[in-house]
Parts: sequence; C-alpha cells; structure tokens
Amino acid sequence: MDNKPMLVVMLTCDDQTVSNAYEIFDKCKDTKAEYWGFKEKPLPLEEMKKLYAYMKACGKKTALEVVEYTEEECLEGARMAIECGVDLLMGTVFFDSVMQLCKEHDLKYCPFVGELKERPTVMDGSVEKMIADAKEYISKGAYGIDLLGYRYTGDAYKLIDKFVASVDAPVCVAGSINSYERLDEIKRINPASFTIGSAFFNKCFGSDFSTQIDTVCSYMEQ
Repeated sequence: MDNKPMLVVMLTCDDQTVSNAYEIFDKCKDTKAEYWGFKEKPLPLEEMKKLYAYMKACGKKTALEVVEYTEEECLEGARMAIECGVDLLMGTVFFDSVMQLCKEHDLKYCPFVGELKERPTVMDGSVEKMIADAKEYISKGAYGIDLLGYRYTGDAYKLIDKFVASVDAPVCVAGSINSYERLDEIKRINPASFTIGSAFFNKCFGSDFSTQIDTVCSYMEQ
C-alpha cells in the first residue's frame, strides 16, 4: 500500500455484508482493485470462507473488518479472521488479548481508535487521544490503524489530516467516502489506503458496480 492511497473494496452496505457478495465479486474480479473485504455479519462463516478462498484464488489481498466493541466479540471476530485466512484484520476495539491472538497467527491487525458506538459506527473523542492510542497500539504490535475518519462527529478532514501526519504506520481511512470531494481529500492527505462499500451500492461513482471500482482506481492514479 505504498505511494498513492489504495482502494479496499468492501462488499458491505451500512456496515453489513450484502447477501450477494459472492456474485458481486465474481462479476468484478477483473477490475483494478487488488484489496477486497467485508464485515463479520451477517454471512454464515462457511460462506465467508468460500468467498475469501475465491478472492485469494483470484490473486486478491483480503481483509475482514469487525464492527464490535466488547472484548469477547472482538476476540470472536479475530478468530473468524484466522479461520477465513485473511491477510488483514480491520476494526475491533483494541484489546491486548486480540493483539496476542493476531501475533500467534501472524495476522496483520489494524484496530479502530476513538470512542465508538452504534452500527453504522459513529466516532467521537479527541484527536490527540486517538493519536496517542494509535501510537500505543502500534508499539504493542499493531500493523496499522483503521480510522473511521468521515464517521467523526467533529471536523473529519482536520482529524484525518493530523492523524495520518502523526502516525508512523499504515492508516486506512474507512467509511463514508462517497464523493469526488472526499476522494480529493484522501489524495491530498495520502493515507496508505481507504475503503469504499456503501457508496458503490448507492451508485455514488456511476451506475455499474465494476465500472465504479475502475473509475475510482483510475481517479486515484491521476
């Protein structure tokens, strides 16, 4: 995820994996997107494993984003990521137990920061504390940070800009990137990666799912 921000396509809408995720990926597997993922709900685990296996067979990098806030739920999400064989666990509130599990299974971990609630997630909290927490998590072994920048109740652009500049690790800006204006902001700030899910289902970048993916990838390469 070096140089320009990398798109991670999320087969999710409103923080839920869509029921036809396998079919959508099958139609879009030849697009420019290299990174793909979805959420821990509501697909059955066996369907998740089947889809991730197909993604890997197509040469894709894979991520599971877990939108849970208690330690046991976060641990369960990490276990799912391990069983699915994904490259990256995104989300969860940081817990030492989750970090330890990821270390034991050589799983890259990018936890959330901030004060989180609801689903789709809303994020609150001070920018300074988010940065301090991120540095602590990275010192404990986290690969990077899953930043719900545009879900922030304050000034999202200022948060993302300061956070990315202050955190010396890969930052993925996740959630609510639904306009060219926000793509331009991501370009300027230059995080390692960013996710788009609901915006593709809401046709924010065109009428066809696969065309939207290539449109965004090409736009970010300009």
